[in-house]
Amino acid sequence: MAPETFRELGAEVITLFDQPNGENINLNCGSQHPEKLAREVVKRKAHAGFAFDGDGDRVIAVDEKGKVLSGDCILAICAKSMKAEGNLRNNLVIRTVMSNIGLGIAFQELGIDSVMAPVGDRYVLEEMQSRGALIGGEDSGHLIFMQHHTTGDGIITALQLAAVMQKDGKPLSELAAIMKVYPQVLINIDTKSRPEIADVPEIMQAIRDVEAKLGDKGRVLVRYSGTQNLCRVMVEGPTQEETNAYSRQIAEVVKKTLN
Repeated sequence: MAPETFRELGAEVITLFDQPNGENINLNCGSQHPEKLAREVVKRKAHAGFAFDGDGDRVIAVDEKGKVLSGDCILAICAKSMKAEGNLRNNLVIRTVMSNIGLGIAFQELGIDSVMAPVGDRYVLEEMQSRGALIGGEDSGHLIFMQHHTTGDGIITALQLAAVMQKDGKPLSELAAIMKVYPQVLINIDTKSRPEIADVPEIMQAIRDVEAKLGDKGRVLVRYSGTQNLCRVMVEGPTQEETNAYSRQIAEVVKKTLN
């Protein structure tokens, strides 16, 4: 549907990985594997690339230089455009606890309010409905544009992003410059027990130690998986080296304490 939709709107479309055989959905392609798409965008001198997932509710974009743009970046670009047009109801965007710290900083600089929801599109939608927001989403590329739909739709998201490019007359790389993506490291640790994180002094101390070192240049999130016996340690920081070190530091404590 995506190639057909964009062709109807006048775009020249080159399609990759459009021959499903029942077993190759998302196989080294799609929103979780945009590397080949990024190479093709540069090779073919395209203005943009869009990588959808198998059921079409998510999309990850690629700018004309081959840089991959996550859902957070798409959210920032579209929210800025909506605010400029006076369409950002309540001056509000809903994001999740897993959104990059750079997104929150971008919204502060743009004068846009944002509220964090738990991970999951259902929670994003609940916050949007209760607070009257028209746009919200996740870094995974699952965005909701309430004026068009009450669920994520990758094609709608791609069209909204392309529309901003058209209206502003700017390349996607220039639009994306409004957000700096901070290095993020996520470590999953198998756990035998699941006590409340706040009730485990060793883990809380490890978190506080790292937060003190990061200051306002990063953040820490430690939470359990909702579906597996895993504890997820996520750290964002100013450099990849620091982020790697701090995430390992907390992960070691979690591993020792919960096993």
